[in-house]
Amino acid sequence: MSHLSIGKVAKKAGVNIDTVRYYERRHLIEEPTRSPSGYRQYFPDTVRRIKFIKRAQELGFSLDEIGELLRLKIDNETACEEVQARSEGKIADIQAKIDTDRKSTRL
Repeated sequence: MSHLSIGKVAKKAGVNIDTVRYYERRHLIEEPTRSPSGYRQYFPDTVRRIKFIKRAQELGFSLDEIGELLRLKIDNETACEEVQARSEGKIADIQAKIDTDRKSTRL
């Protein structure tokens, strides 16, 4: 399996290099292996994970919430129903915020 440099991961995911490093520090993406010269070497799947994180942020999930969802996915004991319940709870929160905003702009 080929590895990607941090620059290639960032470019393919549509983020900057600092974002990739930040997600790594937050444990949202796996710590990459290092080349003998110390360069980060990411698995190609990292790009898909970063795109998921960015999309979830666009939908209103915080990085802490995204981390929880990602940990649920990794845990084989977690039922799909639990992930769905958390996601639906977040959707309800977002809808409540939208409704509140609409009410306040009408006043």
